Amino acid sequence: MRLLLSPRWMVWHVLTLGAMVACTWLAIWQWGRAGSAMGSALNVGYGLQWPLFAVFFGVMWWRFLSMEIADLRAAGAAGPGGTAGKPDRAPSATEAPVAGSGTPIAETVPSAAAAAASASTSTAEPAVPAPPAGPSPFTSRPANAAPPRSTDPQLRAYNEELARLAARHREESTP
Repeated sequence: MRLLLSPRWMVWHVLTLGAMVACTWLAIWQWGRAGSAMGSALNVGYGLQWPLFAVFFGVMWWRFLSMEIADLRAAGAAGPGGTAGKPDRAPSATEAPVAGSGTPIAETVPSAAAAAASASTSTAEPAVPAPPAGPSPFTSRPANAAPPRSTDPQLRAYNEELARLAARHREESTP
């Protein structure tokens, strides 16, 4: 019950109700417009569509609320230690790796200077996530990297034809 009355969820309740009321008003308006002299089948379609939007807003509100309740129950089942479920934070550099956690030992064992610095400070600093193991798919490929050659003869012939056409286009477009 506290979740339903939290400020964040009160805003969601108001927004959802406002969207549902607006969709209902638009559906009534479209039905009225469809019955007028200027109305058409398009207005009938919109008159049927707006209630579906209103139902969608209600279903999504219910879905998000259910997900939030499930998350709270999972956090409550984990207990005060928070040992079950997904961890809230990454392990710090002073914590030892857990066998089978997939974290390499080199990433979690601190140097002597880092251990002394973290032991002397009283405030905990947030853990910095380790960089990804491989190249990122969101960065450009290095200039010297070449795509792997395909063993499929049709694909190789297609790519060679594309390269030939691109070279011809470059030759024709240069004055």
